[in-house]
Amino acid sequence: MHKRHRPTGDLIFPALLGFVVGTALQLQQAALWSWTTYLIGLVLALLLWLAGKAVTGLTRSALLALACGTLALASTGLRASYYAAHTLEPALEGRNLLVLGVVDAMPQQSQDGERFRYAVESAQWQGRAVQLPSHLYLSWYANTGNHFVENEEALDAEADTALPGGLQAGERWQFTLRLKAPHGGSNPFGFDYELWLWEQGLQASGYVRSGRHDAPPKRLAQTYRHPIELARQQVREKIYQSVGASEFAGLIAALVVGDQNAINRSDWNIFRATGVAHLMSISGLHITMFAWLAALLVGWLWRRSASLCLRWPATDAALLGGIFLATLYALFSGWGVPSQRTILMLATVGLLRVRGKRWPWPLVWLLACAVVVAVDPWALLQAGFWLSFVAVGILFASDSDSGPPRGVLARLRADWHEQWLITLALTPLVLLLFGQVSLVGLAANAVAIPVVTLLITPLAMLGVLLPVLWQMAAWVVSGLLWYLHWLAALPFATLTLAQAPLWAGVVSVLGGLLLALPLPWRLRLLGLPLLLPVCLWQVPRPLPGQFDLLAADVGQGNAVLVRTERHALMYDSGPRFGRDSDAGERVLVPLLRALDEHLDTLIISHRDSDHTGGALALLAMQPQATLLSSIEDDNVMQATRHAQRCIQGQHWRWDGVDFDILHPSAADYALGRKSNAMSCVLRISNSQRSALLVADIEQPQEAQLLAQPTALQSDLLLVPHHGSKTSSSDAFLAAVQPRLALVQAGYRNRFGHPAASVMARYAQHGIAVVLSPRCGAARWLSTQPEQVNCQREQARRYWQHQF
Repeated sequence: MHKRHRPTGDLIFPALLGFVVGTALQLQQAALWSWTTYLIGLVLALLLWLAGKAVTGLTRSALLALACGTLALASTGLRASYYAAHTLEPALEGRNLLVLGVVDAMPQQSQDGERFRYAVESAQWQGRAVQLPSHLYLSWYANTGNHFVENEEALDAEADTALPGGLQAGERWQFTLRLKAPHGGSNPFGFDYELWLWEQGLQASGYVRSGRHDAPPKRLAQTYRHPIELARQQVREKIYQSVGASEFAGLIAALVVGDQNAINRSDWNIFRATGVAHLMSISGLHITMFAWLAALLVGWLWRRSASLCLRWPATDAALLGGIFLATLYALFSGWGVPSQRTILMLATVGLLRVRGKRWPWPLVWLLACAVVVAVDPWALLQAGFWLSFVAVGILFASDSDSGPPRGVLARLRADWHEQWLITLALTPLVLLLFGQVSLVGLAANAVAIPVVTLLITPLAMLGVLLPVLWQMAAWVVSGLLWYLHWLAALPFATLTLAQAPLWAGVVSVLGGLLLALPLPWRLRLLGLPLLLPVCLWQVPRPLPGQFDLLAADVGQGNAVLVRTERHALMYDSGPRFGRDSDAGERVLVPLLRALDEHLDTLIISHRDSDHTGGALALLAMQPQATLLSSIEDDNVMQATRHAQRCIQGQHWRWDGVDFDILHPSAADYALGRKSNAMSCVLRISNSQRSALLVADIEQPQEAQLLAQPTALQSDLLLVPHHGSKTSSSDAFLAAVQPRLALVQAGYRNRFGHPAASVMARYAQHGIAVVLSPRCGAARWLSTQPEQVNCQREQARRYWQHQF
């Protein structure tokens, strides 16, 4: 029997805790320090460690914790500094570069083309060798004859040939590329695309140019540099060939080779609504399940040989063999961040057991956490990290010493109890991270966990050897999807609350943990009042008679949320990014959900896709919202929600704030004007401050507005047509006299918005201009009309795009 090991002087716990906290502090830096500062930090960590070893008691623990924290902060800073020193030179952005390299991962396919990682070998610009980042994230757009207007990369690619049969991992290609620095939208509660690129080691993104004036893409050879990625791609292709329904094939591909993009967006919505999204991609649960099954198999085989058992205990061989085979599975499934975390955790716990270390569960849990953080410090910023480690901690804490349950009923009862504890403990954390929790998650997981882990995943994996099993897996998937669709359709399927601030979320998470821990019920019930902050939190709203605007960072398009004391309006809905992606689904729906905002009105200024792209997603989420627009009667949106025409003279008043439609006139609808000329113009005002939202009007429409008797003067102006040369006339600016002007445009967009001549005109009028690529989401308050609060400034981190 193993003896319980007590860490010497109880110093391991503070050392590990200090390391994790030090890493977390470094991740809060808005900008990196100098290399010298971090090197001094390493020396300081060593001195603190030596000082700690010379004392005893709490002082020693504190000094060792501080030493490990300083070590983590300095070492993470050095890693980040080295990485940041190899970014794309700004002078090379937007240039046509001739690049030679290798496709180093399985490409991701979509209706618009392919996205893929590309390892650079050499690059030239105008015949001169240039230095590029080692890895790029590229798009190659297929010529479908129907590129989206707002997708400036697809348009600028000028593709006149379709993809040549698709890319293969490991192929060496020569491309003409146009690159840009990693840049994504910066919105409250939004996905940090720049952090994702940073963690993936991708320091520039871009697209393949294949127009008539570009050197054509050239496939040079199939290398042997990425055999696992090539095998993954070949297996994915066989899955699609074997399974007829792409909906089912995508889910099977996600479980076998880790291709999460293969799952339809509508299915992801169902999985999130029912709380089973963690099952539908290669997650810690799948890796752990595979390791457990592999350990059983290795142990069974090992016990068949007496000589092997004499050389090494079967339990140890099974444990390490299961971890080794699970690592191979994780590699084949794409070696995603969740898989890496799980392998590191399994390896840490496994090595402790093999060496006979019986540490208390909090120490084992913290050691696994510290190992993961040491390998990938930025994992601390991932929601999946916290969900998985809290779940593991709950399982550790609730584990009894009575041994595994005996019998099928006992096993099912234990599994149900574990799932209930995890659901109870994670609910506050899920609300903190996502602002939404599934109320049918327990019922969904009770069926989905055994079906996915014991039926679908094994059948999908064995299908690699016997493809007919993929069809069997598809049948099981169809039944599971029917059940999940039924649950998601229930009126109480999900609970959405405003996302609470960090302090409220932490308190509520502690309450959930207290309820889940194996403590007397009198103590566990004390966790209930701790849940109140996250459940009762409400986002502060404008005072009576005041209003605020939030211009979302949606790229090349308009989307402005207007709020009064008790009402909300969305002006335009941003662009479509592709056939299966739009600003509504990716930016606006999560934003409104996090704010727990219910729209009274959605105004779609005109029919251009950079203004209508997210409308359908918004209308689906906000069934109570009235649609006001100038779109034509046969527009596709009319089938979802009948649109009232916006007509000059319309007026309403919310909470002491006036809303006036200034354009178009009723007569404009009969004149067949072009789309921009039909833009709905909205003026919002109280007795003191006002804002003017004008969409894509041009100088003729500006003249029409000047001819009206209605006052145009406003404190804030949404710059017409994203700063196009066709708008913002001197007369119009003189009439509006804004303090601030806001440009919503895409970073390095192909239209050149905003035009330099237009910006010079604003400067001549003494108008301060705020650009969304630099500002991110911009918030303006009628109570503070002289300033705009920029999301990029308020939440700046060093991995974000530096201008």
